[in-house]
Amino acid sequence: MEFLVWIVHILVAGAVVGLVLLQHGKGADMGAAFGSGSSGSLFGASGSANFMSRATAVLATLFFITSLSLTYFSSLKNEPEIKPVVRQPTTSVPVAPTAPLNGSDKAGAIPQ
Repeated sequence: MEFLVWIVHILVAGAVVGLVLLQHGKGADMGAAFGSGSSGSLFGASGSANFMSRATAVLATLFFITSLSLTYFSSLKNEPEIKPVVRQPTTSVPVAPTAPLNGSDKAGAIPQ
């Protein structure tokens, strides 16, 4: 399922980039006013702008949904597994205190 979402995500991202690059900017309307407009086109004078704007909005929404889906799939992978901690019993051997050599309590004393 995640692989399918990745494929759709990449295709939608490419389509959004393509549609954004195909759209005319706001300054392109002035050229259309002097005869270079597309009044005889398939979508009419302003139909292509509306179609491309709506298609871009739909693809942007799909991109948002696939991004959220991929985030969800990623969170499922990173869930820590809760395992009980089993502690091994430790056996400790008591260490007998060392007696001073020849009755000397001084550290580093030389035995006689």
